[in-house]
Amino acid sequence: IAETRTDKGQSDMKTRVTDLLGIRYPIVQGGMQWVGRAELASAVSNAGGLGILTGLTQPSPEALVQEIERCRAMTDKPFGVNLTFLPTTSPPPYEAYIDAIIDSGVKVMETAGNNPRVFIDKLKAAGITMIHKCTTVRHALSAERAGVDVISIDGFECAGHPGEEDVGGLVLFAAAARKVDIPLIASGGVADGRGMAAALALGCEGVNMGTRFVATREAPVHDAIKQALVAADETQTNLIFRSFRNSGRVLKNAISDQVVAMENRPGGCAFADVHPLVAGQRGRQALESGTVDGGLVWASQAMGLINDIPTCADLIERMVADCRVALEGGLRHFQ
Repeated sequence: IAETRTDKGQSDMKTRVTDLLGIRYPIVQGGMQWVGRAELASAVSNAGGLGILTGLTQPSPEALVQEIERCRAMTDKPFGVNLTFLPTTSPPPYEAYIDAIIDSGVKVMETAGNNPRVFIDKLKAAGITMIHKCTTVRHALSAERAGVDVISIDGFECAGHPGEEDVGGLVLFAAAARKVDIPLIASGGVADGRGMAAALALGCEGVNMGTRFVATREAPVHDAIKQALVAADETQTNLIFRSFRNSGRVLKNAISDQVVAMENRPGGCAFADVHPLVAGQRGRQALESGTVDGGLVWASQAMGLINDIPTCADLIERMVADCRVALEGGLRHFQ
């Protein structure tokens, strides 16, 4: 970790991640369905981190091109696009989304889900820096061998899909750092400067945050959802889809409680039984309307560390300042 000063006297925090991504601070906003839009991505990038647009939030590759243009009008800083390769029998037109990303001149892409190996050569030929999200060390090593540039290693605390091996970040980050040579970004459970300092101390060179960025002023979700994240603590998540070996961590609410109950009943249930409860459009409506019990709200255990709804700029500056104090061994009150 190196400190450099800009021509305005501001101090940057430099790692291999910031060098690769062209950003001031090693803080990446995770790709989040329905949330990763231009308002949030541009705010994170303007604050010195890397904002991420969520590709599949847009209904078509053409709509993604428009969203990229909208984000570019809001920031002149680097931002990326997330594309999650879903395990589905009717996949989206991934190749067309990738073409939209390349043709739009985006230079950073975050991938998740299934292995993106079949697209790596095409993306690398376009000069795109690839961040791939993994939940195990073996998957990280596989992605490294395939040619990705950065691994985002996702601990069990995370929102979304933490995998099936249930390894928390404190162990997973360090275990990955022992074996992976390319830069690592710690993902899952990070929400403040102390978490960032811990990730750096464990061998990572940056952090990825999703839930923490939902609870910011610029996040394009209803304020009632943000207030629910502030009010919740680290115990108020549910793990759903465990019986389908596709575990997902979400906010504990009426919908996720019902899904867990259905999965735990004698004989279990089929995915078709829970599908009406977990449909993506239902979750989108909950985020937009503020109806907390209206659908799935994906959230991590980092909720226990969220106490306010700042701007992205205030959050990032506070995190960096607190991280520096923690790394220097100083004592102060952390918010």
